[in-house]
Amino acid sequence: MDSKATPLRSATIWPVDKVQATGPLKGVRVLDLTTVVMGPSATQMLGDLGADIIKVESATGDSMRWIGPWRHAGMGPLFLQANRNKRSVALDLKTPEGKSAAMALADHADVVVSNVRPQALQRLGLDYDSIHQRNPRIIYCAAVGYGSGGPDSGKAVYDDLIQAASGIAGLFGVVDGAPRYAPINVCDRVVGLYVANAITAALYHRAGNGEGQFIEVPMFETMTQFVLADHIGGRAFEPPEGETGYKRLLSRSRGPYPTRDGHLAVVVYTDRHWREFTKLVGSPDLLDVDERFRSMQSRTQNAETVGRFLADQLPNKTTAEWLELLHGVDIPACPVNAIDDLFEDPHLKAVEFFQTMQHPTEGAVTTSRFPVHFSRTPASIRRLAPNLGEHSDEITGASELSRTP
Repeated sequence: MDSKATPLRSATIWPVDKVQATGPLKGVRVLDLTTVVMGPSATQMLGDLGADIIKVESATGDSMRWIGPWRHAGMGPLFLQANRNKRSVALDLKTPEGKSAAMALADHADVVVSNVRPQALQRLGLDYDSIHQRNPRIIYCAAVGYGSGGPDSGKAVYDDLIQAASGIAGLFGVVDGAPRYAPINVCDRVVGLYVANAITAALYHRAGNGEGQFIEVPMFETMTQFVLADHIGGRAFEPPEGETGYKRLLSRSRGPYPTRDGHLAVVVYTDRHWREFTKLVGSPDLLDVDERFRSMQSRTQNAETVGRFLADQLPNKTTAEWLELLHGVDIPACPVNAIDDLFEDPHLKAVEFFQTMQHPTEGAVTTSRFPVHFSRTPASIRRLAPNLGEHSDEITGASELSRTP
């Protein structure tokens, strides 16, 4: 596939995707100017839900293409997992031809999504004001690091930086003694959900009165709200009524807990849970004789002691023995899966979560289906992730625009 950036040959162009969607966003056209993880994960959600996504890439492609392993260079697993249900067109947005091509697509889009820094978009002439002048119904979503108006607005960020800025890395420090990053792109994934949610809300608004709008989704503010939802603690009041932090989540003895042959995740949470558990371990009167265990409030305040009690009990049996006992009295528990274990998980197999599909160039690939069920408008995987510029000819060679009213 020739990945050279190609100008559009017509200003009225958005060829209908011949692979028909079934989801609730069927008919919505999204111009995707995003790269890396956060933006592509959001637009993939929209694509799974039926939107027609045209992904604009440079001649070198989204950087996630180049993180292996791969069968063919430029088709790495992170890219494959965040860019299905999209068509790829390669454009050089720094040239007049590339900008004109992108504008032609934006003229006929319902939504534009970008995680390019605002100042760069203004230099390119692909900012909201420029596109809105030509397409007043446009919904333009800018995913940024920091919201406009603050001193950090316009700064470049990545997931690691936002984990640090929003307090996530520091929370690990409270538990373990040193700050560290969660081993997933948690900020990219969470903010991607906010992006998709904001766009669908704006589409609902426009369906009622025809108004497009500008949306700004800032990573720092979004993740700060996300973190404080659990950890605002006494700072929820003015003046403060105590320290920040949810003690149960910050307990060093929270688990998972070692068993005789592995580890177990168990949440002995409610008073009923505790009465059943203490019966299982031969201490049925613990809640009556030890005030630290008596109520949810006291157990939260004494989370370290409570966690150590659990940790002392669980090595006495195997993981399987505990699961049988705990499930028998309806106490939530599950094994601690390694990543490889997920592919053999009996529940995921039963619900057909993983799908093996044939990619046109990569052969058999494994992907996970959209996890949400719709009884009337099911999400679907219609296309696997495109090769760089795979649809440039299809998109740039069309001469007429066919638009769903």
